[in-house]
Amino acid sequence: MSETMIKADNLVKIYKTKETEVLALQGLDLTVEQGELTAIIGNSGSGKSTFLNMIGGLDKPSAGSLFVAGSNLFTMTEKQLVLYKRDTVGFVWQNNGRNMLPFLSALENVMLPMHLSDTRKKKDKALELLEMVGMSHKKYNRMNMLSGGEQQRIAIAIALANSPKVLLADEPTGSVDVRTANYIFDVFTELNKTGQTILIVTHDMALSKKVKRVIAIRDGKISSERVLRESYTDRVQETDIDWRNEDTQDEYAVLDRVGRLQLPHDMVSSLGLSDNKVKVFVRDGEIVIAKPEDK
Repeated sequence: MSETMIKADNLVKIYKTKETEVLALQGLDLTVEQGELTAIIGNSGSGKSTFLNMIGGLDKPSAGSLFVAGSNLFTMTEKQLVLYKRDTVGFVWQNNGRNMLPFLSALENVMLPMHLSDTRKKKDKALELLEMVGMSHKKYNRMNMLSGGEQQRIAIAIALANSPKVLLADEPTGSVDVRTANYIFDVFTELNKTGQTILIVTHDMALSKKVKRVIAIRDGKISSERVLRESYTDRVQETDIDWRNEDTQDEYAVLDRVGRLQLPHDMVSSLGLSDNKVKVFVRDGEIVIAKPEDK
């Protein structure tokens, strides 16, 4: 049976300065089960990276509740938070300079987090992880001897060094070419088959359309959820599909706890509204949202 790995309930994050307050998250609700591969999408400033940072223990929520692998991120002491970041989550950054130390080899970089835990046979495990991401042949190379895509694949191995329960990836394909992006996604797919829970923040439309579950955040709330159609679930590694433009997912609006929802912007625009009012009624078991009749 699956169990809940991430549970956010009415999550709020406020950033304060002397002059202003910015509401980055405003009542976000989300549940991710163990073993899910989930993508989060949204425009810049929507709150998706803020949410990822809170799950990673890098930022503290302002209100609501957030549990990850049974740990309450609101009540953790500083010592507990250090252990949480070491043992529960692994992070892959878009900026490779945050993933690797340039004066160490790929092998040494993967082994480094293990020195902070009681992991045995560190070298053997590091070599196994490099083999998993297809980089064992570059194990003695330093950062300046690797391409951006190679660095990113090694970053995944580093993030897995201490066997985290949740793997977090912030724009993992944002700075690589299409071929490398496909390879990186294949690595995530294979990891997910072993039961690894993975949460990816991405702007990559082709990548997001391959993921079984995609959460769209707008204005600090979940606005919609997309689910991969069954006919595509066994085809995610096919290269002859135009993943960027093909309609591979069904989209669902998400109701919050009081029944409010955010409609996709393109759907609202297609109605040609003159103001912010729509007509709502029930017909044959369906809730219909329509443009008001002209008076």
